Amino acid sequence: MPASLCLIIATFLWGSSFIALKYAIAIYDPALVIFLRMLTTLVLALCLWRYVIRFEYHKGDWKYLVGMSLAEPCLYFLFEGHAMEYTSASQAGVIVSCLPIIVALLAFFMLKEYISKAIVIGFTFCIGGSILLTLLSPTSEQAPNPLLGNFLELMAMVCAAFYTISVKHLVARYSPLTLIALQGFSGSLFFAPFLLFIDLPSENQHDLSALLSILYLGSCVTLGGYGLYNYAISKVSVLTAAAYSNLIPIFTLILSAIILGEILTLGQWLSIFVVFIGVMISQRHQELVVDVNEEALSDETLSADTNKRKSVPDASELKG
Repeated sequence: MPASLCLIIATFLWGSSFIALKYAIAIYDPALVIFLRMLTTLVLALCLWRYVIRFEYHKGDWKYLVGMSLAEPCLYFLFEGHAMEYTSASQAGVIVSCLPIIVALLAFFMLKEYISKAIVIGFTFCIGGSILLTLLSPTSEQAPNPLLGNFLELMAMVCAAFYTISVKHLVARYSPLTLIALQGFSGSLFFAPFLLFIDLPSENQHDLSALLSILYLGSCVTLGGYGLYNYAISKVSVLTAAAYSNLIPIFTLILSAIILGEILTLGQWLSIFVVFIGVMISQRHQELVVDVNEEALSDETLSADTNKRKSVPDASELKG
């Protein structure tokens, strides 16, 4: 399957996850929802054990494996689960637009990848648009505290960006299912203690729609979405993969309007427009990288040709 198609399907699944999560946390505590989601992923991954054990451990990989697991699912789902208590699914989807720029910044510091002025300007627009969206978003049943909710979602994006960088380092030696199984195990282990501090639902408090939403999150979104994403990121650069996350808010907005009946105000649409301007500006980063690489390649080729010519003795040198 082409990497681009994998990324499109993955972003659609992630866009739909905000809707499913909104349904689930309306009935159950976020900690319980995330624990059951991770447990579902772990059980399904264990059913595919022969694919899970396909990996080649290298010395020092444990740092990236632990960092990846801590960033996502542990901290990521902790932030996002509580974010959906305070903000709407559509607003959270827009905050996701900042992910490619955060990935670019982390790639600069961790992978020493080139970063341009377009990234800096785009980052400013995206953060500004997200703040504007928060300030212009009225308190409602879907978003009782958008300021807190959007901030928590932004922190979740920082965790997702770190996850992306870590996966890019590991995916050459670890199968996508191996990394997903590790996510399911670490997530289940991390969120299990939270169950001691919440009120667990009784038998007559269960809701079929919420349970199906949790099953969908653990199977389709985590196992399917992350599996496709991890496969695709082994074929393309982290910035290319992260750029596809721009589709997530589009899918979220469409699904929020269809399923949840959310209606955005003119000010919110203006904020979304500002965020997308930042995203479009930041996409020039890839063009600049290509131009710089081609220019560097041309310089290297020219230098090599010059050295070749210099390595051939001229007539005066042959006379001796």
